[in-house]
Parts: sequence; C-alpha cells; structure tokens
Amino acid sequence: MNVLHSNLIDRVCSGLLLCALCLNAMPLAAQNSGPSSTSGSDVVTGPSVPLPSGYVVGEADVLRIDVWKQPEISQLDVVVRPDGMVSVPLVGEIKVSGMTPVQIEAALVSDLKMYVNEPRVTVSVSSVGSKNVYVTGEVQHPGAYPLVGPLDVLQVIAKAGGVTPYAHRRAVFILRPTNGKKERIPVNYSRIFHGKSQEQNIALQPGDTVVVP
Repeated sequence: MNVLHSNLIDRVCSGLLLCALCLNAMPLAAQNSGPSSTSGSDVVTGPSVPLPSGYVVGEADVLRIDVWKQPEISQLDVVVRPDGMVSVPLVGEIKVSGMTPVQIEAALVSDLKMYVNEPRVTVSVSSVGSKNVYVTGEVQHPGAYPLVGPLDVLQVIAKAGGVTPYAHRRAVFILRPTNGKKERIPVNYSRIFHGKSQEQNIALQPGDTVVVP
C-alpha cells in the first residue's frame, strides 16, 4: 500500500469518526424530529368553556368545529354572527344560534355526508359572548362574566372579587334591559350577604348590569 493511499484511508476514517461523535452529541429530540403535519387527527384545538348540558349557542359565541381528519374544513375559532350564522367550508352558511353544540354537530354531519365519507364532527364553545352579565362600580374586578348557568347577585359579586371598602352595600342595584329601556332593581347587598332578605338575591339574566356604587 503506498503512502498516498494510506493517507486517504486515514482521512476517510477520521471523517466518519467525527460524524459519529456529532450524532452522539445531538439532543434526542433533534435526532427524532421530522416534518410537522396538520393532516388527519393532528388538528390542534384549544380548551373549550365548561358549559352545562343543553347550553344554547347565541350571537357572539366563539365555536370550535373539528371535523376528524379534515383540517381544511375544521374551524378553530369561528364567531357566531349577529344573524346567528357561521360559515363552514363545503357546507357554506349554517344557522347555529338557538341550537346546542350536539344539534350543530348533527346538522354538520348531515350536510357533509355528500362531500366526506362518514364525517365525524365535534363542536364546542371556546368563548361565551351571547350570555354575559356585567359588574361595575366598587368591586375588585369589574367586567363581563359569562352567564352559563344560574347566577345571582351574591354569586356574581363574589366572582368579581367582592366589594371594596368604599362600597355602599345597601345601595346596590341591577340595570336590566326591558323593552328597549333600562329597568332599575334595588338590592340591599348588606342584608343578603348576611343571609337576610334573600328575595333580593335576584337571579340574573343575560345583559344585566350589577352596579355597586
């Protein structure tokens, strides 16, 4: 074997050894990484809002529509329009306001059958916008709160972190939309907080505003 041939073999062996050392030094996750895919059941959906059974979808609710193995049809965040409609690929416009998520699933399955073989659809509510109540004034966390189940004055003020030390507890009131006007309903929060005058601990309705002066 001549010297040139021997040097060539030494260089090849050194290169192979260097490659092996580099591979061993790579993190396992990097070695196993491959091209990402969003096809099939790999569609990522966010958490949905925990809702009572039979929740009825309304305007401004945000829906997640997941069609199994059909990411191009799935809608991760679709807002119910003021006309109660949403738009779904292939299906087009579909009215969802006034329906439960289960009813919407059934309607979409029926409409998709002519395009998809045995469609499997999951519908969930990711954000409630149609049934809010509002708390304002001397509370720790004023703002909008979803009304997804029975909720009274005491409970919604608790959700808002309770009243501040400056609150006029005996002068709380509810503003309720009624026939295009705001009806004012007085509430003695101090009494209901201490277990008295429970008839004033009124069950709230969508659109109500609890004012704590």
